[in-house]
Amino acid sequence: MPTQGGVPPRPDDCILIEVSWEVCNQVGGIYQVLRSKARAMQQRWKDAYLLVGPLLPEMAAVELECEEPEGWLANVIEALEKEGVRAICGRWLVDGRPRALLLDHRLAPERLEVLRHRLQRDHGIPPARGNELVDGVIGFGEVVRAMLVETARRNPARLIAHFHEWLGAAALPQLAAEGLSVATLFTTHATSIGRYVASGGEDLYARLAELDGDREAERFGIETQHAIERSAAKSADVFTTVSPITGEECARLLGREPDVVTPNGLDLERFDVGHEVQSNHANYKDQIHRFVMGHFFPSYSFDLDKTLYFFNAGRFEPRNKGFDLCLEAMARLNAELRDAKSDLTVVFFIVTARSTRSLEPATLYARGLLDDLDELAQRIGSEIGERLFRESAAGRRPSLDDLVEEYWRLRHRRLQHAFRSNSLPLLCTHVLSDPGSDPILSHLKHLGLSNAPSDPVKIVYHPDFISSVNPLWGMDYEHFVRGCHLGVFPSCYEPWGYTPLECLAMGVPAITSDLAGFGCYVEEVFPDHDAWGLQVLKRRNQRYHDAAADLTERVLGFCRLDLEGRVALRNKVEVKSQMFDWSALASAYHAAHDRACAAGFGAG
Repeated sequence: MPTQGGVPPRPDDCILIEVSWEVCNQVGGIYQVLRSKARAMQQRWKDAYLLVGPLLPEMAAVELECEEPEGWLANVIEALEKEGVRAICGRWLVDGRPRALLLDHRLAPERLEVLRHRLQRDHGIPPARGNELVDGVIGFGEVVRAMLVETARRNPARLIAHFHEWLGAAALPQLAAEGLSVATLFTTHATSIGRYVASGGEDLYARLAELDGDREAERFGIETQHAIERSAAKSADVFTTVSPITGEECARLLGREPDVVTPNGLDLERFDVGHEVQSNHANYKDQIHRFVMGHFFPSYSFDLDKTLYFFNAGRFEPRNKGFDLCLEAMARLNAELRDAKSDLTVVFFIVTARSTRSLEPATLYARGLLDDLDELAQRIGSEIGERLFRESAAGRRPSLDDLVEEYWRLRHRRLQHAFRSNSLPLLCTHVLSDPGSDPILSHLKHLGLSNAPSDPVKIVYHPDFISSVNPLWGMDYEHFVRGCHLGVFPSCYEPWGYTPLECLAMGVPAITSDLAGFGCYVEEVFPDHDAWGLQVLKRRNQRYHDAAADLTERVLGFCRLDLEGRVALRNKVEVKSQMFDWSALASAYHAAHDRACAAGFGAG
C-alpha cells in the first residue's frame, strides 16, 4: 500500500466513526487507548474521523471543548433532536483534538422495555432489568444506531463504524439486521467471562478448552453482557482484539476468531522529556522521599539514599492484577534481604481505587507536622545564614546554638516531639469502608508484613488515585511513576496491560507476565527484552508459588544493581520505548479499517 509520510492514505470517500462508552468518559484502559491513538487516527483521517460517546454532563464539562456543528453533522444533530435525542459536539481535549459527538442515552423506561424485547426477539439477548449499567448501554446503542442511520442519509460518504467493547456495541447487531450501508468493526479489549472467571480465582487458560460461554455467563449473572458481546463479534464485518492471548478467549467464548490483532500503543510525545529522564527521576524521587519521611519517620528512620521504590497500580482486581503475587514475592524478598543483612530498604506501593471513608488521621497529622518542620527548618536556616555571615565577616566563631533564638529552638523541639510515634507505620494510608474484609490487608496479615523496623521491605497500600491535589503527595501519578525504580505487574488476567508500557515510556524498568497481552507481544517481537528492562514473568501453566519464587529472584536481581546499573537500565528502557509509539503500532488499526472497507463495500 502506498504511504504518505509513513501513514497510508485513507480509503476514498470514507469517514471513520469510532464508538465507545469511554469517549470523553474515563473509566478504564479503553479511555487510554482512544485518547492516545487519536493523533495517529487524525494523521490518516483528518476531519473524516469522528468519535462518539455517551453524554455525561460532568465528564463533558472537563473533556470536551464544544463547537457549533457544521455541514452534515449539524443536520444529523438537528434530526436527532427532533427524535428527542440531545447531542453536543466539539473537540476532545486530548492530543490531536479529534472531533467528538456525545449522545444523551437516557431513555424513558417504556422505550427501554421495547428495546429489551427487540434485542431478545431478534438477537437472543436476554433482558437484565434493574441493571443501571446495562440499561445505559442499551440506551446508548439505540441513540448510536439512530445517529448512524441519520448520517447515512445525510452524508454521501461511505461510513466505517468501529465499536469498542460490549458497552459501546449494542447498536451493532441491529445495524447488521437492518442492512444499513455501513462497514463495521468490533474490538473487544477483554471478554466479560474471562474477566469474571479469572477474578474468581480460577485458572482461565487452563480451563479455557472446556468452558461454555453461555453456561459461564449464567453462572456469573452476566447473560446480557455476554450476549451483546457475542452478537457484536458475530455481526461485525471485521472483528479484532488487542492480543493473541485474548484472541484465544474470543474464539472459545464468543465463537469467532479475531480477523486482526490490534496491539495498543502510546502517544509517546506526551511523555517525552528529552534528555531529562535521569534528572526527572531524581526530582520526583525526592518527592516520594518526602511522602516516605512523613509515613515512616515518626516511628523510625532509614537511609533514603539506600531505598528503592517498587509499585503496582491498577483497577482493584487483586488476583487479576497480581497484587497477591507481588505481596508474596515481597514477603520472600523481605526474608532474603534480612538474611543477607542488607542495608537496602525497599518500599512497595500498591496504588488502586477502593471505597474509603477518609485519609488515615494519623497519616495526615504526621504529614502536616513534617511540612511544619520543613517550614521551620527553612526559617531557621535563613536566619542562621544571615547571622553566621555577619559574625564570620567580623572574624568571630559563634556557636550555632547561639545563632538561633530561644523561641525557634523551643518550637523546633516541640515539633520534633509531636512528630514522634510509638506505633508501627500504617500499612494503609486511608480508612477503608470495609477493612475487615479487605483482601490486601488480610494477605498482608497472613504474610506477616507489618512495617516493623527490622523489615527491609515496607508496604504502602494506597487505595486512592495519586494526584497533585492529594495532601499526602502533591504530585501527579505520572510523576510518581517517574520517581519509582521498578514497576511490578505480574498479572494473571490482562488482555493488554498499559501500566508496564507507561513505565517504559517514562524510563522506568518493569515486570509484566505472559498472561498479559503486552507481555505476550513483547516476548514474540523482542526476544532480548530482559536486557533492556522489560521482564516477562512466566505465569501460564505455572503454579502460584513457583511464579512467586521466580518473581522474587527477579526483584532480588534488581536490588543487586548498583546506581550505575540502574541508570544504564533506565536509559535503555527510554530508548526502547519508542518501539511502542502509535506511529509504529497504528498500522494494525489502519489494516483493520481497510479490511472492513473491503468487506463492507467490496473495495479498498
